Amino acid sequence: MSGQSPFRNQTRYLSSHIESDLGNKMVFLGGPRQVGKTTLALGLLRPLHSDESHPAYLNWDDIQARAPLLRGELPAGQARVVLDEIHKFKGWRNLVKGFYDKNKSGVSFLVTGSARLDYYRKGGDSLQGRYHYYRLHPFSINELGRRATPSDLETLLRFGGFPEPFLADSEKTWRRWQRTRIERVVYQDLRDLENVKEISLVELLVEHLPACVGSPISVKSLSNLLQVSHASAERWIQILERLYMCFRIPPFGSPKIRAVRKEQKLYFWDWSQVDKPGARFENMVAAQLLKYCHFLEDTEGYRMELRYLRDTDKRELDFVVLREKAPLFAVECKTGERSPAPAAAYFRARTPIPQFYQVHLGKKDYGDPDKGVRVLPFIRFCEELRLP
Repeated sequence: MSGQSPFRNQTRYLSSHIESDLGNKMVFLGGPRQVGKTTLALGLLRPLHSDESHPAYLNWDDIQARAPLLRGELPAGQARVVLDEIHKFKGWRNLVKGFYDKNKSGVSFLVTGSARLDYYRKGGDSLQGRYHYYRLHPFSINELGRRATPSDLETLLRFGGFPEPFLADSEKTWRRWQRTRIERVVYQDLRDLENVKEISLVELLVEHLPACVGSPISVKSLSNLLQVSHASAERWIQILERLYMCFRIPPFGSPKIRAVRKEQKLYFWDWSQVDKPGARFENMVAAQLLKYCHFLEDTEGYRMELRYLRDTDKRELDFVVLREKAPLFAVECKTGERSPAPAAAYFRARTPIPQFYQVHLGKKDYGDPDKGVRVLPFIRFCEELRLP
């Protein structure tokens, strides 16, 4: 992209929702490392600071901030406090509860972290009813704040939606950022939060998983590759999910089809990790649809699910989005302007899915009445469905 990106001075899609909720409860903000949580949080502090020097920003990774926090001390005169990465402290739930119960009439709290805060609060209900939870996703096409162009989409597809590599629009920056981020997740975050001794094998797993995108993942094959037990391979994938490295989606079943039941598909929060063009595009669409599901869950309280559709005869559609267990629409991904997938007509006649889309990177936009599928550019799909 040429010129200054429209993202640079724009608030994120969750900012107004978090601002509203901070008036009555704590807000927990989770998401991948370097997705923009700190920038969002600093934007909600007053007076505004462009860096982490704000007195109300307290990061557990900063050794100087730990002692006052453990003594129960908060910065004076601050109506809003950000506690970053505090979930790395074993007793963080009770510590945060004490801060909130003692100061809730005069201080609002935003708790951020590069891991699933809802998971790392389990083991006790001391925070029940005291917070709202949000998940921040990478940039998406509709966050541009204006009509997106094919060039914008190309940049997102090439460098991913994480702020630093996307805004830099540079292969060198992307390569260096990729290496540093993966090292910090595997060797720092994983070490701080999980009891894993075979760190080098987890790193090997992270290097191999991008080749698995686009097909049902076999934990058995991964365990054979790593020469570890099935339980260990499964646990490591779950840990990577908790650290917002990857996510899995289950199959969608229907009584009138012989749907697969257990095989899951795996995708990355950073789709630029995936080498194959078709699989990378599919991963980007998966990330966009997961962002849509999380947005409706976190802001409206709906129960959302992202699944895929596949039967025992290997007919497949890439994604199905459900709200309160009812399917809203299905999506098939093609990089080129191909005819609708034959599986769409088959599943349309046998499932309650009301709308079928096939998205692509080209320009054609048309409906196929025989197969009941709308074929359209991915950019237009995002615009019409008003995806976040």
